[in-house]
Amino acid sequence: MRCLLLTSEEIELGKRKVLNEAHLKELVMPQQGEILGRVVKISGGNQVIVACMDGKTRLCRIRGKMKRRMWIRERDIVLVSPWDFDNKRADIMWRYIKDHADWLQNNGYLENKAAPMPAAEAAPAPPVDQPTTTPAAPQA
Repeated sequence: MRCLLLTSEEIELGKRKVLNEAHLKELVMPQQGEILGRVVKISGGNQVIVACMDGKTRLCRIRGKMKRRMWIRERDIVLVSPWDFDNKRADIMWRYIKDHADWLQNNGYLENKAAPMPAAEAAPAPPVDQPTTTPAAPQA
């Protein structure tokens, strides 16, 4: 179910409507074969590591259409479509804005356990041990 609601502040240039993410009120729900996930790491070269809701971590590719229009950051909620021939890889179909991600969380579409945080953010770093000084042995 894809629904599109536009605000009255649309800017028209010729026949085409110019929209940015602030004006777009679209909530894209997962279809058959699509999975929600949380971006864990940006790998570069249009590659992103995503922790999916089915418990798997996939290497995802940012589609050309998405690459030019939306910026994807770590910890964003995305909609991915796993490849038919390789289940460890997927395409990113959509990135949710914060309000839509909150709505998905409140309505049970997102599970906290399936989308872990990166290890650097999950646990604080242990304190650094101070170097211990040992008394010097007397020289004879």
